[in-house]
Amino acid sequence: MGRDWDERAGVLAAEAYASGDPNAWFDRLYGEGVAGSISMPWDRGAPHPLLSDWAAARAAGLADGARPGEGRRALVVGCGLGADAEYLSSLGFATTAFDLSPNAVATARSRHPESEVDYRVADLLAPPAEWAGAFDLVVEIFTIQAMPDPPRSQAIPNIAGFVAPGGTLFAVAFRTDSDVDETTGPPFALSAATMRSLAGDRLEVKGLESPRPELWRAVLRAPAGG
Repeated sequence: MGRDWDERAGVLAAEAYASGDPNAWFDRLYGEGVAGSISMPWDRGAPHPLLSDWAAARAAGLADGARPGEGRRALVVGCGLGADAEYLSSLGFATTAFDLSPNAVATARSRHPESEVDYRVADLLAPPAEWAGAFDLVVEIFTIQAMPDPPRSQAIPNIAGFVAPGGTLFAVAFRTDSDVDETTGPPFALSAATMRSLAGDRLEVKGLESPRPELWRAVLRAPAGG
């Protein structure tokens, strides 16, 4: 194995920031990881535990054999190699998953050739218009914390905009107890205020907690009326 991933991520991110395209490093990092020249500790074969624990708690009251996602749509933001998207699909959600990195999306597709997930290459800063208000569940894990600000403050309202009336936004990010976000990264640990800002003017914060000392888990919902 070659260079360590976090050192390499820092180098690629610095180059991208200097070029004026602060998200350009994502695909290069995935490309090097898939090629085996760096490690990929974010390469998970299972969903993030904070997501699966939350989903299991929601499904606990359902009838035997019922799946919580039946008849509902889910969107995974910054899907990476697909573990969270495949999990949501297994729960019955009609799942769309996107990433800025073509390397990530191609790898997710190749790993799950029989998948029902609709994997897309898309940019959170300029998402497809048809995704607006279209999803009953939106999952955002470790995406906005990978961005400096700007463009993080532009990305955040776009995420809220995906949530359908009555829908839920589930988010996980690294935590700082400071009143402001960390400026050294990626990843950039986020403040409670930034996590609450995911609500924008459409969603309501239903929960913001730290199941692990270093992480936030936020659950936000859109009123059923819009």
